[in-house]
Amino acid sequence: MEFSAQQIAQLLNGTVEGDENTTVNNLSKIEEGTNKTLSFLANPIYTNFIYTTDASIVIVNKTLVLDKPIKPTCTLIRVDNAYESFAKLLELYTQIKGNKVGIEQPSFISETAKMGTDCYVGAFAYIGQNVTIGNNVKLYPHIFIGDNCVIGDNSTLFSGVKLYHECKVGANCTVHAGTVIGSDGFGFAPNSDGNAFAKVPQIGNVVIEDNVEIGSNTSIDRATLGSTIIRKGVKLDNLVQIAHNVEIGENTVIAGLSGIAGSTKVGKNCMIGAQVGVAGHLRIANGVKIAGQSGIGSSIEKENEIVQGSPAFNIGEYKRSYVLFRSLPKLNDKINDLTKKVNPK
Repeated sequence: MEFSAQQIAQLLNGTVEGDENTTVNNLSKIEEGTNKTLSFLANPIYTNFIYTTDASIVIVNKTLVLDKPIKPTCTLIRVDNAYESFAKLLELYTQIKGNKVGIEQPSFISETAKMGTDCYVGAFAYIGQNVTIGNNVKLYPHIFIGDNCVIGDNSTLFSGVKLYHECKVGANCTVHAGTVIGSDGFGFAPNSDGNAFAKVPQIGNVVIEDNVEIGSNTSIDRATLGSTIIRKGVKLDNLVQIAHNVEIGENTVIAGLSGIAGSTKVGKNCMIGAQVGVAGHLRIANGVKIAGQSGIGSSIEKENEIVQGSPAFNIGEYKRSYVLFRSLPKLNDKINDLTKKVNPK
């Protein structure tokens, strides 16, 4: 599909500077722009590329001042915020590109499953008994949806997602390829003889509320009893482990390779960096920020606290301690020198 500068400007409430009939059919970085592509300039570091780009249309801030002429083949669209405007276009582009409908074959859909309108089911998908699927849901190839699952309106599950029985995914959710939702929690009890472990049946489920996005190859375990809960607006990165009976509060974000152990409750609006490990049965207060590679071994009760380290503590204290840590060799040398002066022998 092609769009003109005039159409894009109307969509973004912007103004055209150049040929309003210029058309584009693809997107590009400004430094890699080619004919018929649309790009944007928001970061001043890339300003020089505005004079050399071959992109046909570039979205820029209204405040941008040009020091010299741009190429005559380039049309500008001036907006209040170029980054936000381009992000809006990317979202629309993704929606148009992913607007698939229909049921591909071969696939299996149980006769007891209920499916809304305008849905897409990719080839080799499996949809079990008594599944309820909302309107405009997109299920890509090799999907597995277990019995009695529920998926809300406008949600997308990409190829290879596995949704175990009894689990629920809300509306407007995105789950990326390879993610597993509802596999057994890590529950084992030592036998009386102490020589082996007996598996504790995991009979709960996973509940994912609305507007959640989950990266690829993430695993969310079902609860032993009750539910593992991912509250609305949560964003999980790739390769995140959420253990059984964990609750992640609204609008919390967790970066890749992080793990939350069983029964821990994370508050809302938290930010957890990459490679963070959180022990089980803890409480993390609202608004807490945890720096990457930190280890959390005890509850964080203070809201909006910022912590770092393993074990983690207040980030200001951590930085002061780190300065001292790096100075330890010098301090040790001074102590040795003083010891020799006091006791020459």
